[in-house]
Amino acid sequence: MSVVLAAGKVVLRDNCPVEDAEPLLILLQNHPDCPVDIGDATNLHAAVLQVLMMFRRDLIGGSRDSFLQKWIVPVLTDRTENRI
Repeated sequence: MSVVLAAGKVVLRDNCPVEDAEPLLILLQNHPDCPVDIGDATNLHAAVLQVLMMFRRDLIGGSRDSFLQKWIVPVLTDRTENRI
């Protein structure tokens, strides 16, 4: 599984397929103060992204994937009220 709870943070590793969306949702619900570490994530399924967008947690680490870092991380860290 590419979604784990480790050292007080939710860690996303490598490819995170659709099957990781529900475990991610459960971890974020059960650990409301944990940040999310995306440093080792290389691909996030849209369902995983939707869970991350819903919770808007602090992100740790920059993604190794340039697309995620350039286009997705800014959306996940946007705290403005009028967001898509």
